[in-house]
Amino acid sequence: MTQGPTGDQVTFDGESLTITDVQRVAEGRPACRVAPSALSRAAKSRAIFEDTVRQGVPVYGVTTGYGEMIYMLVDTAKEVELQTNLVRSHSAGAGPLFAEDEARAIVAARLNALAKGHSAVRPELLERLALYLSVGVTPAIPEIGSLGASGDLAPLAHIASTVIGEGYVLRDGKRTPTGPVLRELGIEPMELRFKEGLALINGTSGMTGLGALVAGNALQQVRHAEIVAALVIETLQGSTSPFLAEGHDIARPHPGQIDCAANMRALMRSSGLAVDHADLRAQLTAGKTGGDVSRTNVYLQKAYSLRAVPQILGGVRDTLYHAVSRLGTELNSANDNPLFFDGQEIFHGANFHGQPIAFVMDFVTIAMTQLGVLSERRTNRLLNRYLSDGLPEFLVMGDPGLNSGFAGAQYPATALVAENRTIAPASTQSVPSNGDNQDVVSMGLIAARNARRVLRNNDIILAVEYLAAAQAVDISGRYDQLSPVARATYDRIRGLAETVRVDRYMADDIEAVADALRRGEFVAAAQEAGAELH
Repeated sequence: MTQGPTGDQVTFDGESLTITDVQRVAEGRPACRVAPSALSRAAKSRAIFEDTVRQGVPVYGVTTGYGEMIYMLVDTAKEVELQTNLVRSHSAGAGPLFAEDEARAIVAARLNALAKGHSAVRPELLERLALYLSVGVTPAIPEIGSLGASGDLAPLAHIASTVIGEGYVLRDGKRTPTGPVLRELGIEPMELRFKEGLALINGTSGMTGLGALVAGNALQQVRHAEIVAALVIETLQGSTSPFLAEGHDIARPHPGQIDCAANMRALMRSSGLAVDHADLRAQLTAGKTGGDVSRTNVYLQKAYSLRAVPQILGGVRDTLYHAVSRLGTELNSANDNPLFFDGQEIFHGANFHGQPIAFVMDFVTIAMTQLGVLSERRTNRLLNRYLSDGLPEFLVMGDPGLNSGFAGAQYPATALVAENRTIAPASTQSVPSNGDNQDVVSMGLIAARNARRVLRNNDIILAVEYLAAAQAVDISGRYDQLSPVARATYDRIRGLAETVRVDRYMADDIEAVADALRRGEFVAAAQEAGAELH
C-alpha cells in the first residue's frame, strides 16, 4: 500500500478522465488528486444542497426513505443514521471478489462521477476516495448483486462500507477487515452526512469502471489477433493484396477497417513470404504445374479467415471504438440521484440507469466472440492438411499416427468458441425488483462481466493459434523469409514454449502464451521490431 513514483499522477476533475487514466490507476499506484476546480464545485453544490434541506424542501433519500419507501418521511436529525443504514443494508454482494485492478477502476470511476460537482457530497469525501487510490486502500467488492439500476448498488455499497471503517479491503490479494488497515495507516473512518451514502452507491461506476478495463484490454487483444493473423498469412504465403490501402481508405472507409489494414501492412512489411497480386498473377500465367493452370496450387484469393481480416477485425475495432466513446462519456457523468444545479430545480431523475453501458458491453461481447471465431478458424486451417499449403496434418513433425501433434490443442480453442457463443446479451434481461420501483433494469455490470469472460477465453484461443503458427514456421523452414515483426513474434513464442517434436504435455505451453498475451508482450515485441500499430 504505497504511493506511486513521484510525477506519476492522475487528476480527477469530473470532466476529462479517460480509459487510459483508469488503466493507469487500476494497474499502478499513481498519486491521485482531486482538481481544485472539482473541490470548489463540490463545495458550492454542497452549500446549495444544505440550504435546500434547511428550507424544508423534500429531497429523496435525505428527508425520505429509499426506493419503494419514498413515501416515508425521515427526520433530518437522523442524517448519519439514514445514510449509514443504507450502506450497511446494501452491502449484500455475493460471489467472488473483483480483482484488485478492477476494484481500483471502479473506485476511480465513482470518484470522477462525484467530482462532476452535482452530487452534493462534501469535498472531504472526494479527497478520501483519492487517498484510498493513492495509498492502496482497495475495497473488497463482490461481483454479484448489481441490477444496473439504481446503478450498481450492492458493489458500490462495499466501497462505501470501507469509508465508514466497516466491511473489507484487499491486502496482498486477501479479504481483510477494513478497521485495522485504516488504523495502521492513520486514517479515521468518516461519518456519512446528508445524501453521501446514497451518492456513493447510486451510480453506474461498477459497470463503467470494469467496462473501461475490458474495452482497453479488448483493443489490445485485437492487436494481438492482427499480429498472429499476419504471421499465419506469411507462413501460408498469402497475398498482401487484401490489405492495400486503396481498398479500405477509399473504397470502404470504416475507421476500424482502415486501421486494421494499416496494421496488417505494417506487420508484414519486408516479408519474403507474403506475395502481392501481380506476383500471383504471374505465377498463374507461367502455369507452375506443367502449364495446366486448372490444377495449380496458386490461388489469387485465399479463404476469408486470411483475406477478410480487415473487414472482420475492423468491425470489431469499430464496435470497440463506439464502446470507448460511450464509456468515456459515462466516466465523466454525474450518474446518481438526485442532482443539484445552481439556481435550478432539484433533478430527481434516473441518471443511475446503466442502459447505455449495458448495451455497449453486450456489443463488446458479440464483437470479441467473433474475434475468437476468426482465430480458431485460422488454427484449423493450419492443422488441416487439405487447407494448409502442404503442411502435415495437425502439424506433426514426425511419425504421424504415433504422434497427434496439435490435434488435442485445438479442442480448448474450439470449446471456448462454443462457450463464448452461449453468453447471451445481459442488457435485455430485465427482472423487476424493489417492490416494482425498479421495474426495468439494465443488468449492465453482468454485461461487463460477460465481456470480460469472453476476453479471457479469447486469450486461450489466440494462444493456441500462436503456438500452431510457430510450429508451422518450424515445419516449413521459412523463418528467414519472415518479416521482422513475424520473426520477433516467433522468437517470443519460442521463448515461452519449445517446438513440439514429439507429443508432450501441452497445457503449460498454452497457459504460458495466454499469460503473455494478457501482459501485452506480443504487441510490445511487434513495436520493438518497428511496427507502429493503431
